[in-house]
Amino acid sequence: MTLYGVALVVADDPEQVASIVADELNEAARAGRAIALTGGRSPGRAYQLAAEREPDWSKASLWWGDERCVPPEDDRSNYKLARENLLDRLEVQPTEVRRIRGELGAEAAAEEYDALLLDVRLGLVLLGLGPDGHAASLFPNAPTLEDRERRAVPAEAGLEPFVDRVTMTVPVLSSAPEVLFVVTGAEKAEAAERAFAHPPDPAAPASLIRSIGGTTRVVADRAAASRLQH
Repeated sequence: MTLYGVALVVADDPEQVASIVADELNEAARAGRAIALTGGRSPGRAYQLAAEREPDWSKASLWWGDERCVPPEDDRSNYKLARENLLDRLEVQPTEVRRIRGELGAEAAAEEYDALLLDVRLGLVLLGLGPDGHAASLFPNAPTLEDRERRAVPAEAGLEPFVDRVTMTVPVLSSAPEVLFVVTGAEKAEAAERAFAHPPDPAAPASLIRSIGGTTRVVADRAAASRLQH
């Protein structure tokens, strides 16, 4: 099967996916890159393994590809996921941790993050994949997919939890020399096919995100990759 602009890495199971992603995160951290983290179910274990294997992230700076408009202690917060699984386990913190302050509300938080991103050069962007083909908080056929001016924008929820969000835009997510999708579970197989084995389509927003001048890789377990290997 032809893949569109991505290299596929197939792991045996979610634990091996997490291990591969953890090593990529640590390589970027040691190199002092600006890293954009993701939320969702897949990356938590990778964050834990990264902290175990490299407790010193002093050279790195952390950003978030998207966030829900909730306080940072809310269980729905992408920042909380990273704090509990990565930051709280590190011996030496990153030089910079720039979370999206979702508690400000979508408009104000997006405006603030857009300004913070002005002179930032992301080195690694980590992304999940939703069952509807979304990535970050860029949802199918949403007007945010067309934004080429701003770096961060408000976004309405396309699926549960139905709370307002802030997301980096397609050009910013694509600006890093390394874009890494982490995909696990059979329930993601159809979305993975639409996102990575078909031409770019706003109905599958992840298909629009590819590193410009760099490498886009998909790390998937066998269940999630089942429709990408024919």
